[in-house]
Amino acid sequence: MSNLDQNFWDERYRAGQTGWDIGYVSPPLKEYIDQLTDKNLRILIPGGGNSYEAEYLLQQGFMDVTVVDISAEIVKKLQGKYASKGLKAVCEDFFEHSGHYDLVLEQTFFCAIHPSLRPLYAQKMHELLSPSGKLVGLLFNRSFEGGPPFGGTVEEYKRLFEATFDLKRMTPALNSIPPRLGFEVFFVASPKDN
Repeated sequence: MSNLDQNFWDERYRAGQTGWDIGYVSPPLKEYIDQLTDKNLRILIPGGGNSYEAEYLLQQGFMDVTVVDISAEIVKKLQGKYASKGLKAVCEDFFEHSGHYDLVLEQTFFCAIHPSLRPLYAQKMHELLSPSGKLVGLLFNRSFEGGPPFGGTVEEYKRLFEATFDLKRMTPALNSIPPRLGFEVFFVASPKDN
């Protein structure tokens, strides 16, 4: 677990070892973004990497988009590319981040953290979301050897989120990219009241 630190991720970006990076906004997330009408939503993308979703949000006129990533390498790149367009790119451990958001987009962050951190992930997401906020994204519905990525099952995810979230949707993603088709679930969750 300790090897999944800033140095690990910086080195992956420097070496171009970014097999998770599809090079464009993920189709299920694009479809979700396309139906959003409130351009003032406070949006967070944790572990955002190259942040094609953030770029797409900015292109669509969203005004308050934040990417948090532990990699100084990628944050520097994002700041250079998108700061003038309004993106807030923060180099920080997600679990140390503070703020309040209306929407958190999950795309490859959950599967990049060690599974032992997943309960803390659910707790932190609950903390960061406004009472009417939503956690929306994709999770792998399969297992992997080693990791990252780390996989899981729908049943496991339901158990993880049920204490602090109302799962509005957790269904197979029908428009995943071809290599992930049949292996991703799209989910929408809202924080429960404390």
